[in-house]
Amino acid sequence: MASTNVQNGADASKDSTKQVSRHQEVGHKSLLQSDALYQYILETSVYPREPESMRELREITAKHPWNLMTTSADEGQFLNLLLKLINAKNTMEIGVYTGYSLLSTALALPDDGKIIAMDINRENYELGLPVIQKAGVAHKIDFREGPALPVLDQMLENKEMHGSFDFIFVDADKDNYLNYHKRLIDLVKIGGVIGYDNTLWNGSVVAPPDAPLRKYVRYYRDFVIELNKALAADPRIEISQIPVGDGITLCRRVS
Repeated sequence: MASTNVQNGADASKDSTKQVSRHQEVGHKSLLQSDALYQYILETSVYPREPESMRELREITAKHPWNLMTTSADEGQFLNLLLKLINAKNTMEIGVYTGYSLLSTALALPDDGKIIAMDINRENYELGLPVIQKAGVAHKIDFREGPALPVLDQMLENKEMHGSFDFIFVDADKDNYLNYHKRLIDLVKIGGVIGYDNTLWNGSVVAPPDAPLRKYVRYYRDFVIELNKALAADPRIEISQIPVGDGITLCRRVS
């Protein structure tokens, strides 16, 4: 989940304030400080290559009152290409919302690829499900409603599931990211990738203590900062934190 960039100083200009407001209105999901530059990326590289089904789901999601929770179009494109580059087949997604990133993943996988998709809200998933079905990839998705941690603990009890996932994407409750990581590191294969979304958390990770942050941004900021420190210190993974969308940290398991 992500929203607009926070302003990192009390002396931010009125133009910057207007820019942030515009970002809110269009569901801006990029940390780029220029609307024009972000729009250039979208119009030049993203929208012309966006599958029709993903465009349709993006437009449906934009009408939802929680639309800022969705994955941005440029991040969806990035994930789709990444999955193809690593030849992913068996994947997991924690945090689905209406399914934009899920559809991006499903389109990237081979016909016999599988995604275990978990979310506490089936209603949001079902909003995007007709589009996913029309795209012909619903058979790849095993949707499970409810908290993810009990499901992960069940998986860990089955030794055959250890090291069985090629790719795992996490875009859920930030206060549980470290709890997820403790479990996912054993479920992803050596050489496999875990992607944690929102690791720059609206830019708030570098905001001063007295910055005017939204309540939920301030609440989750410390959890995101703690995660970033833990990932950087984890010898079992190689990492790259990428400023796409609201920041995504890729973790490749090496041991």
